[in-house]
Amino acid sequence: MRLAVIADVHSNLHALEAASMRISERSPDIAVCAGDVVGYGAFPNECCSKVEGLCSWFVAGNHDRAAISKDVSRMNPYAAAAAIWTSDRLEQNARRFLSALGPSARFVADDRRVAVFHGSPTDPDEYVQEDAVDRGLLTGTGCDILILGHTHVPYVKSFDERLVLNPGSVGQPRDSDPRGSFAIVDTEKMDCEIVRFEYPVKEAADAILSEGLPRILAERLSIGR
Repeated sequence: MRLAVIADVHSNLHALEAASMRISERSPDIAVCAGDVVGYGAFPNECCSKVEGLCSWFVAGNHDRAAISKDVSRMNPYAAAAAIWTSDRLEQNARRFLSALGPSARFVADDRRVAVFHGSPTDPDEYVQEDAVDRGLLTGTGCDILILGHTHVPYVKSFDERLVLNPGSVGQPRDSDPRGSFAIVDTEKMDCEIVRFEYPVKEAADAILSEGLPRILAERLSIGR
């Protein structure tokens, strides 16, 4: 089975549409979203609709939760401003979709146990960077494939026919590469490819500015930070 894995779309419809086209070319069996559909960008409702149609499994990210609760106490001022803006503009269907997202998802693909979290398996707000990934992280979850998001930086690590991966960010990369990213996982071969893709960054940035969101959220798209 082939899984397409996305994360951290962050209301960037331009990037999501480009990612969806590239994912379609790979003909995956199912798609998975590791959280943060909204936040930062200008198109929360459109992105919720598109992700809901694209993916079979989802988890909530911290920005998704903030858009529903308006609790921005753990966010920096730019993220908080975007979360409040997003919450005020959510339509009924998007609010329903985000409200239904849970902290984790588990399913079986080709007899491989897959677990999905946004942050870490024990803390949805924890950033699990590549150098912190070890066998213990897998052991604690009891899965064969562990999917994480939140860092906006892609990586894949293998431990004896078991995988830990982060697909990076569709809508706001932070590894100094402005291209978006997603992952394709082959559960039979137990390998994972990180796919980078171009999208119209300037158009996405202009949309952020036109909505009066913090300028830094637009400017960072062109530098991948």
